[in-house]
Amino acid sequence: MFKKKKTKIDPNMTDTLIGEGTQFDGKIRSAAGIRIEGQLTGDIDCTGDVTIGETGVARSNIRARHIMLAGHVTGNVTAIGKLTIKATGNLSGNLSAQELSIEAGGVFQGSSKMEYQRESTPDEAKALAAASKEKDSLVKSPVGDGSNAVLKTW
Repeated sequence: MFKKKKTKIDPNMTDTLIGEGTQFDGKIRSAAGIRIEGQLTGDIDCTGDVTIGETGVARSNIRARHIMLAGHVTGNVTAIGKLTIKATGNLSGNLSAQELSIEAGGVFQGSSKMEYQRESTPDEAKALAAASKEKDSLVKSPVGDGSNAVLKTW
């Protein structure tokens, strides 16, 4: 009778906060933004943005869309987009990012790898999804004659 309204997750919003004075041990996977002001030990895999605040300490490998680092991170960091190390930020580990910004006073100890991974536009994402569906709809011939005939199913 009543349908639940599906809400879309906005990767630009911070939905998860590990507050100051909080210690968290474990792996985090999130489609929305994460902000760390406390202490975290464990990996972060996020399709949104990750912010490590000035009081934040992370002993983890981090993978996210954009990463802003104002606290301390020990581990490898992969930013699909931009990695920003603020003046109070400290990264001890390797980084991979499309864009890198380190403010005066920011500390980075490790190796860096700049990768160009252009984010797809909504039209490109639709075209990719359509191509994937088209590929999935093609199946090999059910005829056991060894032919490479292809049938399209609807």
